[in-house]
Amino acid sequence: MNRNPNCGKCPKACPEHCWGPSENQCQRLTKIVCAEQCDGRCYGPYVSNCCHRECAGGCSGPKDTDCFACLKFNDSGSCVTQCPQPNIYNPTAFQLEQNPKAKYTYGAFCVNKCPHNFVVDDSSCVRACPSNKMEVEENGIKMCKPCAGICPKVCDGIGTGSLKTSQNVDSNNIDKFINCTKINGNLLFLVTGIDGDAYHNIAPLNPEKLNIFHTVREITGYLNIQSWPKNMTDLSVFSNLVSIGGRDLYSGISLLILKQQSLTALKLQSLKEISAGNVYITDNHNLCYYNTINWTSLFRTSSQKSTIRDNRKAENCTAEGMVCHPLCSSAGCWGPGPDQCLSCKYFSRGNTCVRNCYIKSGESREFANGTVCLKCDSQCEKMDGGIATCYGPGPDNCAKCSNFKDGPNCVEKCPEGLQGAHSFIFKYADEDRECRPCHPNCTDG
Repeated sequence: MNRNPNCGKCPKACPEHCWGPSENQCQRLTKIVCAEQCDGRCYGPYVSNCCHRECAGGCSGPKDTDCFACLKFNDSGSCVTQCPQPNIYNPTAFQLEQNPKAKYTYGAFCVNKCPHNFVVDDSSCVRACPSNKMEVEENGIKMCKPCAGICPKVCDGIGTGSLKTSQNVDSNNIDKFINCTKINGNLLFLVTGIDGDAYHNIAPLNPEKLNIFHTVREITGYLNIQSWPKNMTDLSVFSNLVSIGGRDLYSGISLLILKQQSLTALKLQSLKEISAGNVYITDNHNLCYYNTINWTSLFRTSSQKSTIRDNRKAENCTAEGMVCHPLCSSAGCWGPGPDQCLSCKYFSRGNTCVRNCYIKSGESREFANGTVCLKCDSQCEKMDGGIATCYGPGPDNCAKCSNFKDGPNCVEKCPEGLQGAHSFIFKYADEDRECRPCHPNCTDG
């Protein structure tokens, strides 16, 4: 093959060939005939000159740090069979313990942490989670966790993947968003999508179809609304949207709502974070509640800004009673009702603010975990007479058991033939409905 005239020459220190312009990048052919025991990898002709077993090719010495290339993984210059695992076995305690020196597998290297745009799957850095796992964030690290049931569905956004040629959401592509929980990219709503585009043979969008977006929890790019059905007064189809990533921006903006005169409230009650980009909400002349929201509380960086102007005047909204519900805190709200609060003045039950939890009265009894009302375990007996049914989560926090009590836990029935550490467990219920162990001589209960 002819040499490319644009290529540079090897350094003079290199005998003939090289991998690059530096003197340490010469191609060296040892031409050493290895001893048979060395499996073709050696730095001298003797049995004592074998390379380490983790070397992929030649070496300069016997250690795992002397390899020219690693057979499997490179751990800070040492060739290893596997990267330090997250758990190691303690033979004294007979148990697995967390390894303080654990590392992640990143290609052929062991690294202390994965690149920020990769996801951690067990102890490896991956581009995407496998089909039976979902991407979650723990302590600022994106990780793959097994799905509880059906995994969330990730869909392409406008201008991405299967929708690369699409200009906006329209009647031709909206069915592609059915059951999507995450939009990889952007969502745009323009007049040619909402009202149709005769030139491109696109029919008007049926407003009912927008309910498809109720399942969406994350948009990695931006949400751009420049057109909306005239009979829809809010954006409640995005009521489960938790985060807008801003990985792609529209002129620096990640949330844009412009000139939509039908909107009276946003109703984005699940929105907790706008990770990057600015907010631009202007010229929506009937829009209220926007002024109660502290937008900076949704931002991740101090450089993000909100431009909120020329919407309905706050005093006109107040005069018509379009104000936050009394159970909302001073943090503001997305619309009317106790389910639209950014945070609650007293307690919350699910997504709704309430005055009190059902601790000593009510059809379904609860306990208060801080300011959140949570249901008592199903094995707790509902108490009356001003007594709390439970004091915390789980069957071990009941005031009284509805069926039986086994140790600290309320249970539906006493154990019958359950596998224990060394034998099967059989118990009976005494007169107080407490589970007691059968006599050791009993074999089957």
